Amino acid sequence: MQPTRFEIPQQMREAADKSVGQARKAFEQFLDATQKAVASAEGSAKSMGEGAADLSRQSLAFVEENIAASFDLAQRLVQARTVEEMAALQQEFLRRQMAAAAEQGKQLGAMVGRVAGEAIQKAEKQAGKPTRK
Repeated sequence: MQPTRFEIPQQMREAADKSVGQARKAFEQFLDATQKAVASAEGSAKSMGEGAADLSRQSLAFVEENIAASFDLAQRLVQARTVEEMAALQQEFLRRQMAAAAEQGKQLGAMVGRVAGEAIQKAEKQAGKPTRK
């Protein structure tokens, strides 16, 4: 018994495509505002170390990458003609995102280790200095 192929109507794909486009544009505006806010906060927070600022920027970059991948999936899903094609797209997306999450975790872990090491060195350096009176 062969599975019945369910075709998604063109009008439905077009409406979904338009919605995805509008959502992508709104999210890009949100990201732009977020980046400006982060840059402003970094400029005004003099106590924030450069390593912590790098970590913050990298985390935001990963969020952007992951959201962009999700929008790309949504765009492909609305163009899919069958449920089977949608399932294959979803499976490929999950495979790629799992690989990306592993790599992002490695990169963030390495950055956290570097930032922590720098913070320890800075604290040790400051502890070795005589207190000003």
